[in-house]
Amino acid sequence: MNKRWALKDNTNHDDVIKLAAQLNIDTVLSAMLVQRGITTFEDARYFFRPDHRHLHDPFLMKDMEKAILRIEQAIAAGEKIMIYGDYDVDGTTAVALTYSFFKKLYTNIEYYIPDRYKEGYGISTQGIDYAAEHGITLIIALDCGIKSVDKIDYANERGIDFIICDHHLPGTSIPNAVAVLDPKREDCEYPYKELSGCGIGFKLIQAYAEKNNIPIEEVNCYLDLVVISISCDIVHITGENRVLAHFGLQKINTDPCIGVKALMEIAGKTGTYTISDVVFSLGPRINAAGRIDDAKHAVELLIATDKDIAKEKSAMINVRNTERKGHDLTITDEALGMIENDEVLIARKSTVVFNEDWHKGVIGIVASRLTEKYYRPTIVLTRSNGHVAGSARSVLGYDLYEALCGCKDLLIQFGGHKYAAGLTMAPENLEAFIERFEEVVSSTIKPEQLIQQIQIDAELRLSQIEPKFFRILSQFAPFGPENMAPVFISKNVYVSGNAGLVGGSHIKMSVMQEGSAAFDCIAFNHGQYLEQLRPGVPFEMCYSIEENVWRERRTIQLNVKGIRFNPL
Repeated sequence: MNKRWALKDNTNHDDVIKLAAQLNIDTVLSAMLVQRGITTFEDARYFFRPDHRHLHDPFLMKDMEKAILRIEQAIAAGEKIMIYGDYDVDGTTAVALTYSFFKKLYTNIEYYIPDRYKEGYGISTQGIDYAAEHGITLIIALDCGIKSVDKIDYANERGIDFIICDHHLPGTSIPNAVAVLDPKREDCEYPYKELSGCGIGFKLIQAYAEKNNIPIEEVNCYLDLVVISISCDIVHITGENRVLAHFGLQKINTDPCIGVKALMEIAGKTGTYTISDVVFSLGPRINAAGRIDDAKHAVELLIATDKDIAKEKSAMINVRNTERKGHDLTITDEALGMIENDEVLIARKSTVVFNEDWHKGVIGIVASRLTEKYYRPTIVLTRSNGHVAGSARSVLGYDLYEALCGCKDLLIQFGGHKYAAGLTMAPENLEAFIERFEEVVSSTIKPEQLIQQIQIDAELRLSQIEPKFFRILSQFAPFGPENMAPVFISKNVYVSGNAGLVGGSHIKMSVMQEGSAAFDCIAFNHGQYLEQLRPGVPFEMCYSIEENVWRERRTIQLNVKGIRFNPL
């Protein structure tokens, strides 16, 4: 699929020159800082030097005082407390963090993860009934609950109080809980709105520790769980999240908790972990527990205090991840076959596919794969508990959640974000939904949003890639949404020596530009250009700059994202 190259808008030239002088850096670097809203020396110091002092006062979050007071009352009275969370990475890390912190202080506490297949997403009637039957009078719900108005009313009838810690968009009314912590509430003045569900849990224990004079080290020791949630829930890596991610990665790379360390060992990845490594190495394994079996196994791993138990749990989760991969590949092949053999489906601006036998636990992954292939809003549906349930994924710039709002009369429930959502409907509404979703997408999506885009930060001459430049560029990390790894374009480059094929479809080569040294490059899935890549033949390429470590030798490598011989 051809991708559209989009050079980011020019920033204020005066700000760029002024900042470059203040920081004594290349104007390309200062321009990228200005693109990120960093225009002063102080802004740059905040960006490049994350500090625990940059974390906001947790009591700025609406209802935080109510939440802490209710927890203190429960502990003082010896009430039974339940930590309740969603079954994905964000939910299980949030439960592990909150449970582990309070378990050190108080023993009359347990946790609960709803069954993905029997109970579905969010607060369940079964979970509330379980709490009532076991004498639980306070539930702390994490990464869910903001739309569970009726479920909280039901819990109130059964004499159970709720503290909701969520980061999803609220509905028209806020649940009648003791406290509802969610920065996205319109009446919440908390300065940062993009925390993960586990991030809200972190603010809860931070507030409790401050109020009860507990050393901050007893809170910061869970930052490895927080960065796993930030990475895998695809939240913005800006502001407070960037600080949490920075110190969370430090924790993972120097002193991970027993469960995370066991998971890292079985994943087999060596060297320093980045956000990307967390997403592709740790996240799928944690998720696999809930997709294939029971997400409680993931929590058991993450709260483990015994190395043997952690080793046993990580091995089991790894097996589940292997099973997940099998389901994932099979269903992806079947779904691609359905689309390729249907001219109507190929011609549409949305993709909706259904098979009642598909494994519900992996349809979100399949939706992502189909989106990569056809690049359009995509929903994968299967049968679950007598309903049709699905996962949806979007493309850059298109609000999937808004599109689903245009179909809400056909849905039993739906929820999620701009780029990912879940939904449930009655089987008899399936055909009407497929047609309506296509109508909504067709009338609201822009043509350019259906062409995958490479966003380019700046034009660069290869001679500018010097050690100082790379050292400063590296400090832009951790990379993720709203702070992606910078992509550059260089024109009139040419192959130095020979280009060769590796791994079947990837190109390894060395490139130069007039006046520059030669740089090693890797171009994944660009094998089709091999014949044209001849010494002395000019072309332009876009790429990111990374460090390649081979047998303890560190070199700068260009990771090529696109090649053009005849630019328009």
